[in-house]
Amino acid sequence: MRRLLAGAAVLLLLATGCTDDDSGPAGSAGPSRVDVDTPELRALKQEIGVETCVPGEGTDGALPELTLACLGGGPDVDLASLQGPLIVNFWYAACGPCREEMPAIQEFHERYGDQVPVVGVTKDIYPEFALELARTTGATYPQLADPGDDISGTEIRPRGYPAFAFLTADGEVEMTAGGIDSVEELVELVDAKLGIKL
Repeated sequence: MRRLLAGAAVLLLLATGCTDDDSGPAGSAGPSRVDVDTPELRALKQEIGVETCVPGEGTDGALPELTLACLGGGPDVDLASLQGPLIVNFWYAACGPCREEMPAIQEFHERYGDQVPVVGVTKDIYPEFALELARTTGATYPQLADPGDDISGTEIRPRGYPAFAFLTADGEVEMTAGGIDSVEELVELVDAKLGIKL
């Protein structure tokens, strides 16, 4: 009986003892409580050379109607306004495979970004961690911030991290797991998912 009561107490503590403030970089604190556009973050973004976010010109795209802030300042972007071909990469700073694949995504961006743009979406609740990872990996492609993990309530929610959403020029969206090892692997995915030979 004593073990049963102790187990119940542990379960109760686990269920009630954690708040959003206790969550790590990948946790969810809600977008209204995380400022991803401060003078310090703007300066850091400029120092690293992360490109500004560019809202789309469409109004009824295949991506969900969800407006995300640009990490480190810049215009907000309604995902539904974005048109394909486009690669959306979902990541967060504490994710090892995310960290490992970012240099390959950056290399793709440098070689082929004019043909197939790339935009990142981070769910980090500590935006400075996200920008520091961009610095470490050399990632300069535009980054959107989703500290409230609002994407998880949409049809393009990642089932694991990292993940990609491939948006075709015809408005079709296909999700796939991330964790690529090379730019060549991403080129193959673009061929398979977007029908574009680079």
